[in-house]
Amino acid sequence: MRNKNNLKKQNILEGSRAVALTIKNIEPDVISAYPITPQTHIVEDLAKFKADGKADYEYVRAESEFAAASIILGASAAGSRAYSATSSQGLLLMTEVVFNIAGLRLPLVMTVANRGVSSPITIWNDHQDAMTVRDAGWLMFFAENHQEAVAQHLLAYKLAEKLRIPAMVNIDGFILTHSYEPVIIPSKTAIKKFLPKYKPKDDEYLNPEKPVTMGSFARPQYYQEIRQDLHLSLKNSTKEIEKEFKILQKTMGTDIASTDSSALLEYYGPKKAKTVIIAMGSMIGTMKDVCDEMESVAVLKIKSFRPFPYEAVKKALKSNANIAVIEKATSLGAVSPLAQEINQALRTEKKNIHSFVTGLGGRDVTKEIIKKIIKITKKKNKSSQSLYIT
Repeated sequence: MRNKNNLKKQNILEGSRAVALTIKNIEPDVISAYPITPQTHIVEDLAKFKADGKADYEYVRAESEFAAASIILGASAAGSRAYSATSSQGLLLMTEVVFNIAGLRLPLVMTVANRGVSSPITIWNDHQDAMTVRDAGWLMFFAENHQEAVAQHLLAYKLAEKLRIPAMVNIDGFILTHSYEPVIIPSKTAIKKFLPKYKPKDDEYLNPEKPVTMGSFARPQYYQEIRQDLHLSLKNSTKEIEKEFKILQKTMGTDIASTDSSALLEYYGPKKAKTVIIAMGSMIGTMKDVCDEMESVAVLKIKSFRPFPYEAVKKALKSNANIAVIEKATSLGAVSPLAQEINQALRTEKKNIHSFVTGLGGRDVTKEIIKKIIKITKKKNKSSQSLYIT
């Protein structure tokens, strides 16, 4: 994890606290969640803000993650700005509702404190939970550090409400949720300059005085077109993501929104590096350290997994031959998820692409492991399989 911002303006905060403070200042109308490790600190803080009179949102206690997702679905359908957070098995329990939220085009935002899934049981970090619902129809962002997580939540709400697509911000469980870093939390006043009060249009929420139908029964001659419409909205959202990210930087400052030129990805290192490592989340910081130590090695951080930035990836990797895709997720019986997308993005390019799975169940992704991966990538020809590295 890295953070090169101006330390004079920052507080040292736990990642969960930083997210909770950001959500409080965004001022949602309704919050509902069910505690699950390692997400619990986020919703505990939000519940305490309400109990202490520091926030006026409605905090609805739920008996399960399925119920919490259903509650925020209902709140959003009624025209409220809503929020939830979950992790691992909790996200899987929400799956039916997660698909419904996207299908109803409800502009919810949810934090996922990424954690491995059972069985065997684990409470530690990997990305298997988010990858399981990657085709539900949500915008999906992955944060490297606390500050990026703060910015992505602001961006997520702006995009969700503008595009009518729900957004998921993924932060690595324990590595980000329970660690402390310097971070700037924008004030309510500053946030409102970028993210004004939510005012849905008459045909975007349930109102007895102006009735609309949401989630209607779709016969075969209509269902495919409805799903295609959501697909195209997600696919074509990359321009809006970039546009709003630049507005976020201009409005909030690059100390909050970073100096990166893109909200979709970040290229770190020499432009014509012979080997490029591609990954998501907190392990990017370690990879940047390796990049600084080795010659002709660069890092490509994927910030947006949905929509996937195919054209931006292709452009960023135009001058690089050896590609190592490293991810904390697996697609059992197939090539791992991020590698599938990279292979698609570079399908017309002559690249030596390798897929590596590591860090499952919270195993440390060390500099030694990354260097081992780079060595394999340089020596071997392109592989059609995902290699599991320990």
